[in-house]
Amino acid sequence: MEITQDKHSANQALIKIKLNEADYQPKVDAKLKDFAKKSNIKGFRPGKAPMSMVKGMYGTSVLVEEINSILSESLNTYLKEQTFKILGDPLPQDQGAIDWKTQKDFEFDYKIGFVENVDLTLDPKIKATKYSIKVDDKLVNETLDNLKSQYGNSTNPEVSEEGDHIYGDLKAAEGSFEKTVSLDLTKITKKLAGKFVGLGKEAVVEFEAKDVKKGQWEEAFGLSEEESADLDGTFTLTVKNINRKETAEMNQEFFDKIFGPDQVSTEEEFITKVRETLQANYDKESKVFTEEELKKVLTDAAKVDLPETFLKEWLMIANEGKVTAEDIEKEFPIYAKQLTWSLISNEIATKNEVKAEHEEVIEKTKQMVREQFAASGLGAQMEDSMDMFVDNYLKGEEGQNYMNMLTSIQNEKVLAFALDKISVKEKDITIDEFKELLDK
Repeated sequence: MEITQDKHSANQALIKIKLNEADYQPKVDAKLKDFAKKSNIKGFRPGKAPMSMVKGMYGTSVLVEEINSILSESLNTYLKEQTFKILGDPLPQDQGAIDWKTQKDFEFDYKIGFVENVDLTLDPKIKATKYSIKVDDKLVNETLDNLKSQYGNSTNPEVSEEGDHIYGDLKAAEGSFEKTVSLDLTKITKKLAGKFVGLGKEAVVEFEAKDVKKGQWEEAFGLSEEESADLDGTFTLTVKNINRKETAEMNQEFFDKIFGPDQVSTEEEFITKVRETLQANYDKESKVFTEEELKKVLTDAAKVDLPETFLKEWLMIANEGKVTAEDIEKEFPIYAKQLTWSLISNEIATKNEVKAEHEEVIEKTKQMVREQFAASGLGAQMEDSMDMFVDNYLKGEEGQNYMNMLTSIQNEKVLAFALDKISVKEKDITIDEFKELLDK
């Protein structure tokens, strides 16, 4: 057997495997002998059929099977011995017609994509920013207003005011369009909303479609994109009912609705807990954002050269016709970023012996399950069954949930390790500044 490598570029190559009769024939003969011993061919006693007949019946299929086995084993062994990192799977190339009956020597080609190395030195020359979102009074007050509005009692006043929901029949002056809607006055322009203020039941409001801005047919009137696609001209809305959400009072009933029975008992305690809850949530968001920004910094510093042409071809074949070339071109940048980070993360973890432990997987899964139950109000009473929930989750998706959790923990530990080695500037930002960063 002869295996050679022909590099086409810095990250793509062709692997050639040449087989001669001595490489495969002994295995083929041994398997055919085993077939002959076990064969039950009509006209012969069991295991007594002539070898020539057994070869005629099974020779070609055994030959193909053994050669494929040799190719797979030898290719895998060869690639494991290389210093570069293989990406995707080797792609067998078209060999043309093979005469399995008479051909003795065979040559098979496989296209591979790889990266030679992932060279990244973690030192203070690499600079990153650690963001911390600070909850200010403005955000707390906005949250309080939203909560009081959300948990207030609903009423049906006789006359409409700003901020109400108008329930009524929407109809086009021309054409057949007609639908009963609930119009949210806070989601249309102030000018248009003014037409719906001071009205009682059965009042009819006439307005032009051009006064409804982009997206407001869906957000304010509750229409689907298909329904709103071609709306034009004059419309009327006949008021059938007025819905208003009164602002909730800051009392014990309100406190209990938000945080559960007897968690807070005064307005001051309530506001403090709202602030703490907001801060905890934004701490999580700022941590995730910082980690994503750090990934970008480390990815740029590593300068990993991916074999893009090979990977696109491999993705097309691996997805077995489920995606088009256009789909792959569109999604490839995201895939490339994820793959690059995976290579960098694994390299840092291997060099520095950073790894996730089984106990950490269990604890992180427990934390996830607790948060899910807490959100549904079932936290405390589910603690006794926690081990069962964790076990069921980690066994899910044929064990893939466990591997995903393991990878997640390793990534967190790699990022924490990297932050400790590079130069990090801490920066406090407001929620508005955070939103601006997200929009970039």
